[in-house]
Amino acid sequence: MHMAAAKKIKVLIIDDSALMRQIITAILHEDPDMHVVGTAANPLIAREKIKTLKPDVLTLDVEMPGMDGITFLEKLMRLHPLPVVMVSTHTEKGAATTLRALELGAVDFVTKPHGGLRDGIRPEVMEEIRAKVRAAAGAHVRTVKPEEISALPPLSIRSLFCREGIIVMGASAGGTQAITEILTRLPPQTPGIAIVQHMPPKFTASFAERLNDHCQLEVREAKSGDRLKTGTVLIAPGGQQMALMRAGGGYAVRVYDDEPVNRHRPSVDVLFDSAARIVGAQALGIILTGMGSDGARGLRAMKNAGAYTIAQDEKSSVVFGMPEQAIRHGAACQVLSLERIPEYLMEWANSGEQSEKRFLT
Repeated sequence: MHMAAAKKIKVLIIDDSALMRQIITAILHEDPDMHVVGTAANPLIAREKIKTLKPDVLTLDVEMPGMDGITFLEKLMRLHPLPVVMVSTHTEKGAATTLRALELGAVDFVTKPHGGLRDGIRPEVMEEIRAKVRAAAGAHVRTVKPEEISALPPLSIRSLFCREGIIVMGASAGGTQAITEILTRLPPQTPGIAIVQHMPPKFTASFAERLNDHCQLEVREAKSGDRLKTGTVLIAPGGQQMALMRAGGGYAVRVYDDEPVNRHRPSVDVLFDSAARIVGAQALGIILTGMGSDGARGLRAMKNAGAYTIAQDEKSSVVFGMPEQAIRHGAACQVLSLERIPEYLMEWANSGEQSEKRFLT
């Protein structure tokens, strides 16, 4: 019995709302592998409880009076890095704050559950909270500062040989940081990029804006019919699916309402499947850090269609779930660290129309 208790994931809940602390405690206690070792109404109390209770994972409210969640997170990641799941409000302000938290090294976030303990919290919302805490417990906490990312050398492209292909990427937990690290190194001549990052509505628009401010590329939340032109990055909107389609002599995206796939909307598999069908061997597929298996099947379809495919390696992934599943499915031509992915992407873009993948050697 003692051994079983020792293996439980120890969670500390930090939230200024007594009701929210109670709700999250009840949700996590339903999982036999988790134990809420304590709660804290503010970061000052939390700091002492972290020292004494030694939790494996923190859940942290992004907006609290006194020392707010972001200031606390910044200090925590500098002095005592721990896996953190942010609990965010479903607002534009909440989205911007949450994205800042992910930049600082938070593993993932959930939006605050609506309703009380007895009435109205949907089972899938409760399962999402438990799944994200579980994934955080095994995550690699990365604390790369934004200024360190921008210090990496930008890559160049030989525009004479730039291919007419399309790049598709998929990510989940840890993905906002990974995508930022890749895009900030790419030049304006990069072929069009379409991205699915698992996020709810409002969050994807904020994410696109932040990327646009940091990149040489034009980054925006996708609308149906948007063309995938050179130097353009389209982020799939939260709550909708996104697929590629032919448009004139090039490609565009179709954004539409549909059922979740692999429990996700947008889903990486939807984007990758369309890339396999529509773009074939002229596509490059990249699966990045994330929880679950979304994208593995689609990346395999891309590889089978002649596309070049990359999976992020375990060491540089915050959560290895999605890349690991893709590798197990035989979907990856290459497994690369996050640092090397932009370099290979440029090699692919510079390889022009040559069908043999000479950049592999």
